[in-house]
Amino acid sequence: MPRSTLVIRIAATILAVVVLAVAVVGAVGWSIVRRSEAQVSGAANLPGLGAHVTVVRNGKGVPDIYADTTQDLFMAQGYVSAQDRFFQMDLRRHITAGRLSELVGADGLGTDTVIRTMGWRRVAEDELPTLDPRTRQYLQAYADGVNAWIHSRSSTTAMALEYAILGRSHPGYTVEDWTPLDSLTWLKAMAWDLRSDYDDEITRAQLAGRMSVRQIGEIYPPYPFGQHQPILGASDWPAAGQAARPGAGSAVPQALSTVTTARSSVAPMTVASVSGPGTAAAYAGVQAALDAVPQLIGRGDGIGSNSFVVAGSRTSTGKPLLANDPHLATGIPSIWTQVGLHCRTVSEACPFDVSGFAFAGMPGVVIGHNQSIAWGLTNLAPDVSDFYLEQVQGDTTLHDGSWVPMQQRQETIKVAGGADRTITVRSTRHGPILSDVIADVQAAGLTAPVTGGDTSTTYAVSLAWTGLTPGRTADALFGIDRAQSFTDFREAAKNFAVPSQNLVYADTAGHIGYQAPGLIPVRASAFADAPPGYWPAPGWSSSYDWKGWVPFDQMPWVEDPQAGFIVTANQAVTQGSVPFLTTEWDYGFRSQRIRDLLVGQPKVTPAAMAGIQLDIRNTFAPTLVKALLAVDLSDDPFTREGQDLLRHWDYRTPADDSDSGASAAFFNAVWANLLRLTYDDELPPDSQASGGSQWMQVVTVMLGNPRSAWWDNKSTPGVTEGEGEILRQSLVAARLELTKTFGKDPGAWRWGKMHQLDLEHPVLGGPTVPSPVRWIFNKGGIELPGGPSIVDANAWDASPSKGYDVTSAPSMRMVVNLADLDASTWVNQTGQSGQPFSDHYDDQLAAWAKGEQLPWAFSSAAVDAASSDRLDLRPSGAS
Repeated sequence: MPRSTLVIRIAATILAVVVLAVAVVGAVGWSIVRRSEAQVSGAANLPGLGAHVTVVRNGKGVPDIYADTTQDLFMAQGYVSAQDRFFQMDLRRHITAGRLSELVGADGLGTDTVIRTMGWRRVAEDELPTLDPRTRQYLQAYADGVNAWIHSRSSTTAMALEYAILGRSHPGYTVEDWTPLDSLTWLKAMAWDLRSDYDDEITRAQLAGRMSVRQIGEIYPPYPFGQHQPILGASDWPAAGQAARPGAGSAVPQALSTVTTARSSVAPMTVASVSGPGTAAAYAGVQAALDAVPQLIGRGDGIGSNSFVVAGSRTSTGKPLLANDPHLATGIPSIWTQVGLHCRTVSEACPFDVSGFAFAGMPGVVIGHNQSIAWGLTNLAPDVSDFYLEQVQGDTTLHDGSWVPMQQRQETIKVAGGADRTITVRSTRHGPILSDVIADVQAAGLTAPVTGGDTSTTYAVSLAWTGLTPGRTADALFGIDRAQSFTDFREAAKNFAVPSQNLVYADTAGHIGYQAPGLIPVRASAFADAPPGYWPAPGWSSSYDWKGWVPFDQMPWVEDPQAGFIVTANQAVTQGSVPFLTTEWDYGFRSQRIRDLLVGQPKVTPAAMAGIQLDIRNTFAPTLVKALLAVDLSDDPFTREGQDLLRHWDYRTPADDSDSGASAAFFNAVWANLLRLTYDDELPPDSQASGGSQWMQVVTVMLGNPRSAWWDNKSTPGVTEGEGEILRQSLVAARLELTKTFGKDPGAWRWGKMHQLDLEHPVLGGPTVPSPVRWIFNKGGIELPGGPSIVDANAWDASPSKGYDVTSAPSMRMVVNLADLDASTWVNQTGQSGQPFSDHYDDQLAAWAKGEQLPWAFSSAAVDAASSDRLDLRPSGAS
């Protein structure tokens, strides 16, 4: 499957292109467009409402909803969400339920098989009854609103243009009613994309048969605490091995003591360098196979966020300022919708007065502010998934010396235009066996670096992941929407199970804070000198099973830190290892740059907060440029012209035709070639150096280690290049690359020409879809500044096949002004609507690309002043 989209492989002959173009743009298109347009003004009946609800939309189509009860409020949100984004909602529920094949045919089978094996919807079914009764009421009200909209449509093709096009390949599709489970299962998809360590654990296992553990360790360096500060310093949260936070309990949490017990009760395993025929091929397909699950919000390097909050003592307003910009996969329509949810009279019975960013298909607000508090999210990325190697005989696995039957079930996948497919899912006490689905994962079990088991026994590979444990994240989201203080906020955060996030807080009373929540497993490492989860674990010994969860009161948090600000950008939370979260943080280039910019301003203004989000300085570049300028090119004046661009570069990465833009273009080309020449000759094809923070830190360390084995290019047998030669070759290759692409004159090079954003529709936007259809849905050719591990994180992937195009970017930006909520600003990546002919399909894209933010009205007076359309939703029979 493509990187971030699931594309239907429609046969594309010239005749088909012509016929389809005429059908879409001509006889079918315009009538469907008119029927699928949202009604945004006047009045409409909404059966089930208890009283009138008002929907006020601003000039960008963003709705503010006013109701008397929570039932009416969330019912109206469901109705409005369906108006704006129903196809996106329907696609998401098919993917998350493992039913994509019903919508797109056999091309969805890979996705469905993996998701059915993990059982996302089955977990949601177990989760729903455990939720707060109020949460279940909100989910049902939202579903009722969506269904009222569905039933108001004359046909499926009247719901969205996509159905008309898909119906020509797979006729007969009927939209089902929405259910609370459709909303709840979406949280599993979000957690799946934002989990961590899975890729790295597989990559390390894949490399173990090719090189020493020491060499593998060089590309997983420790976090640079001396240069890049963690979220919480020693004054905010005690370091590892020291006393826990006052009032939080004992120095070593009771639940964590099981790790020490497990380590001491059994002899550690050894990590062996496993080699043999087929080892590389066995591991090579793992990541590609898992990509059968579409990236719904984004995965991998470049997926992260910035969120930072400044106390009133350091701001020009005298009250806190809070900024957030999550870096997620790009696409159209955008990941987020915007909404305001207002009880006309705020009370215990109707407690919502909240505005912000939401997911289409999920009630409530995920990121934003209410009348008292504001919050932002960045991915905490703890290690919450483990592979277990299971010794298998038939349908049994070895467990502490006994053979135990596996759990089995059958799943039937319906396929549009084809026969049903039945699969058998097998699970152990750790989780589903992925080797039943992905052949290369099964092969990984045969060659992984683990000893201590019966090597003559076939291994299977199972996955333990916190997202497969029923949780109460939905309760947490609504609790945060209602919270009026940091105490309320932390109480709500207790239920934030997956995906674990850094929660940043501010309130109108002047307080700021931070909380790390989430289900964090307690387990022992099977290997000496390796943390838990670093290598696949031996599933035949219960010593390495998960023992429970880190207690919430042992998770890091702080209120009103001495520094007067908090910065979270996916860096390490603390320097300590209690509780153990992970060793594989983002390496902190973005976070440290934000800290430096905040410290450099005596009084931070709202404009400065927005400006920091747009900072485009590459803080890793000075390290590499110093080494590149030391390369002697006196005998190569052609390459030296490129090298000269770096001598006076300010390390900024603009998209324009300035000198900095030319220097950034050359530097990034050198960087891509350096990674290719240094690492890609030894890394698996699906795990090549992407160029993000991990690789920046790897090269930072390696530049001080000229003897590293990585400096030898294994594709040149008999030649040992060394650091200096690899750097020289990188400069030469970059000069030739840019000359071929943009011309001989370095002054004509420009980063924006290389670094462009193309927004693709998730189904009808890919290269196998006829161009007239792609023209309707896609937007592209947008030149952007920045790059990976730059604050303005318009990332690109340095892997050889990826080029320099944007792969992930700020999915939205916001700055909340707690002194005057109506003075807050926000912007979405594309627009509010998912209808391609709507005025609001992409009407925020230009502002977003320029780094501009739009006014964010909150009070009823400000919302009225900014209103463009007003819709009165009425109970059935009301006048």
